[in-house]
Amino acid sequence: MKVLVVNCGSSSIKYQLVNMNDESVLAKGLVERIGIEGSVLTHQPAGKDKVVINAAISNHSIGIKLVIDALTDPKHGVISSMKEISAVGHRVVHGGEKFADSVLITPAVMKALEECIEMAPLHNPPNIMGINACSEIMPGVPQVAVFDTAFHQTMPKEAFLYAIPYEAYEKYGVRRYGFHGTSHKFVSQQVAELMGEKLSDLRIITCHLGNGASIAAIKNGKCIDTSMGFTPLEGLVMGTRSGGLDPAIVPFIMKKENLSADQVDNYLNKKSGVLGVSGVSSDFRDVEEAANAGNERAALALDLFAYRVRKFIGSYVAAMGGVDVIVFTAGLGENSITMREKIGNGLEFLGTRIDPAKNNVRGKAQEISVDGAKVKMFVIPTNEELVIARDTKAICGNLA
Repeated sequence: MKVLVVNCGSSSIKYQLVNMNDESVLAKGLVERIGIEGSVLTHQPAGKDKVVINAAISNHSIGIKLVIDALTDPKHGVISSMKEISAVGHRVVHGGEKFADSVLITPAVMKALEECIEMAPLHNPPNIMGINACSEIMPGVPQVAVFDTAFHQTMPKEAFLYAIPYEAYEKYGVRRYGFHGTSHKFVSQQVAELMGEKLSDLRIITCHLGNGASIAAIKNGKCIDTSMGFTPLEGLVMGTRSGGLDPAIVPFIMKKENLSADQVDNYLNKKSGVLGVSGVSSDFRDVEEAANAGNERAALALDLFAYRVRKFIGSYVAAMGGVDVIVFTAGLGENSITMREKIGNGLEFLGTRIDPAKNNVRGKAQEISVDGAKVKMFVIPTNEELVIARDTKAICGNLA
């Protein structure tokens, strides 16, 4: 069984074709600048040279067709025809309270996805465009929606509700949903395997640290709390997002800077976070370089980020009544040796500390805590595409 994994942004399509017999990636690629001048498809077949295809790509349907053409091309393709694709798995950012698991896409599911647009106006519309494009290009091929929010639907009410009038939850669905669910799910499963333990016996804190960042408390295999909220703005300091802040700051800044609701939303989502504090960049690598060169605001931004991560870890230890393992994942978590040190070496009170030699690793699954640590710390590279492919196989594997 071969599964095409699709992740559509407003002007992009990321894809992988996965052979589910051995979970190998046959090809992967990226369509960029859809509807913009200079659109391009970069296609990478396994074991072959990368192929760059420049073409006019005015919409997602044309983009998906180019992807299929690349996958079936006699020279750089990896399958003989589109008929070899058994199913398509789509990343969908927001499923609201409607979906606590991945689902086979039906007209009723599409209607529900459209109803969630209001809660994820930047993400759900392109996700829906990708589904419609695949339906048009590959009629009859089953499709599955895998939600960023689904893994967090096990949170208890006291964890996901905000202390505002209850009617806002009942009427508008205002609550904490959480995101990065496929990543938190994957790395929690992987660390249990590496430890030789049952997931159902562990208390795990997963730290998905990148330009977008979130932390989850996973007790006995279920998420009981997570740092992102109604939107991905809440929680940790991020590349350009403020993270948690006093809500009264919003109207205060609006009045002082004469900003509209949309402008203040942009202020908090695009101009804040590490970029806003450092004044250097939203890329942690650039900020780290500036800090090493003596830039005090860059150093402050990194310290602020690490401090906020430690605070969340501490609060989730309390929420779970302890912790057995802490996992670092995503771009920063997998690759920044210094940031893991900043975070991990402030957690001695838990009975854990980072081993500098073990921590000298990037993008590889490995324990990084000192020998004999009461609480283990691991680096686990995330693989959200594999989660999507596995869920798609589980749902579509028995379809006639």
